[in-house]
Amino acid sequence: MSATSPSTERAARRAIRAIAAVEAAKGLVVLLAASGLLGLVHKDLHELAVRLVEHSHLNPASKYPQIFLDAVSHLQQSNLIWLALGAAGYAALRFVEAWGLYRERAWAEWLAALSGAVYLPLELAKLAHKFSGLGLALLLVNVAVVAVMVWALLQRRRARAP
Repeated sequence: MSATSPSTERAARRAIRAIAAVEAAKGLVVLLAASGLLGLVHKDLHELAVRLVEHSHLNPASKYPQIFLDAVSHLQQSNLIWLALGAAGYAALRFVEAWGLYRERAWAEWLAALSGAVYLPLELAKLAHKFSGLGLALLLVNVAVVAVMVWALLQRRRARAP
């Protein structure tokens, strides 16, 4: 006999599916970014950066635009390819996780719980250093994701117990 009500289980399933949708969306955004990086290969990155600074009506001689322009001028084409490959790998991981969560796989729940928990100490440290509403929101969302996944894993374990 299950210790939770059917409505609680339906709510948990909807929460897990919502998390799956968010993970798929994160994968899509990163995959688009990787595609954009690959589109910059064999382009004059410095010229593109100068045009971006000018288009933004920023003074290229001021501090932050100058840091940006210096960073772009030191960026090598091979680094763009490695960044794009890393982003594609991350996107693939997010897509696999989303598929696993949608299909209610235990390994995906573990992956979601662990990948969410990894960020918690970093988010707490950042909030302790400088509080922001966005930082607090990100922390609360990650706490909720970890809590939902841990709850799902505990329910799975209880269902297997004799």
